[in-house]
Amino acid sequence: MSHESTVPGELGDPAVGASVPGELGDPAVGASEVPEPGAVTIVVPTFNESGNVRRLLRLVTESVPARLPCEVVFVDDSTDDTPDVIRAAAPDCPFPVTVLHRDEPSGGLGGAVVEGMRAAGSDWIVVMDGDCQHPPSLVPELVATGERTGAGLVVASRYVKGGSRAGLAGSYRIAVSRAATWLTKALFPRRLHGISDPMSGFFAIRRSEVTADVLKPLGYKILLELAVRSRPQAVTEVPFVFEERFAGESKSTAQEGMRFLRHLAGLRTASPLARMVVFGLIGLSGFVPNLAALWALTEAGLHYLPAEIAANQFGVAWNFLLLERLLFRDRRRHRHWADRTVRFALIANADLVLRIPLIALLVGRFGLAVLPATALALVITFVLRFAGTEALVYLPRRRRTARTARSEA
Repeated sequence: MSHESTVPGELGDPAVGASVPGELGDPAVGASEVPEPGAVTIVVPTFNESGNVRRLLRLVTESVPARLPCEVVFVDDSTDDTPDVIRAAAPDCPFPVTVLHRDEPSGGLGGAVVEGMRAAGSDWIVVMDGDCQHPPSLVPELVATGERTGAGLVVASRYVKGGSRAGLAGSYRIAVSRAATWLTKALFPRRLHGISDPMSGFFAIRRSEVTADVLKPLGYKILLELAVRSRPQAVTEVPFVFEERFAGESKSTAQEGMRFLRHLAGLRTASPLARMVVFGLIGLSGFVPNLAALWALTEAGLHYLPAEIAANQFGVAWNFLLLERLLFRDRRRHRHWADRTVRFALIANADLVLRIPLIALLVGRFGLAVLPATALALVITFVLRFAGTEALVYLPRRRRTARTARSEA
């Protein structure tokens, strides 16, 4: 559940705190540089950023021209007094300021951004962090660049000429950032073509280019989610200097790192072919516990036939755990864990029962030699096992139609 509070005001109304041309703090952006329409909604996801929001709103006030229609939407997952601080600081900002506080922070900071996008009422949406490491002075340039070039997405990049990652604290965070950038670009070379900084959390996107319903954010790398699932055709970049955090602590933890890796895995396995490949790799890995258990059981004196059956269960359990954690993590909610376990075990063991008659059919009826018949049977049962696992274990249950419900009433 979300709670919304808005400080009233017309979109772009140059009320309290607006800059007067020629005075201190007047943005150095001429009227011709930001073609109309250029209304912008600044979406700021926050988690315990009470020490930063006053400064952020002041910088927005100083940086965004009063003639540029603007609103600021904070989507807050905080456990401190950040929402109260935002509301107290909002009257000093010339633009409308909205606070959406989420009781259940689904999807992390990325989920907060998606909720802010749904609430946006402007032509352009600018996403930026609430820790003052993304300079609000760049907001007019992001919008101007999009209007001038016709781009649907404008990324503020640390890795183009004129950009800098100077605000990253320490060599460790720099190394992690570079490694994450390299990994994502290696996994999605086509989708991320032309985006030098897919880890950036600072960008502008046209509202018409956002399809919020297809987004499945996990963690704080929402640009990666947007670029992979609903990338606009035209993308451009502007350089920016990543500044030091003004107050508070970084949210880049080891836990966020694991969420990022799970997010990557989910994005990479979004297509059926990719899921089938990963399914096969997980299945191959299951030979290790299978063979280890078979060796242990036969060494203990068990006959090889019951040992084969028992050892196969170790491989089944191994495969099930990996599929649950890596491939179908976001689909586990469709069925109870016990239901999923029983269904998967039945499908995995049915593979053994089906394979032998299938080999016999290929050899006896179609005249194949034993080896090619075995290989073909393995391929057929693998495809059937994948399709059966996805359809019978991890897809949502079919809902009863209204007609069926009425007939039962």
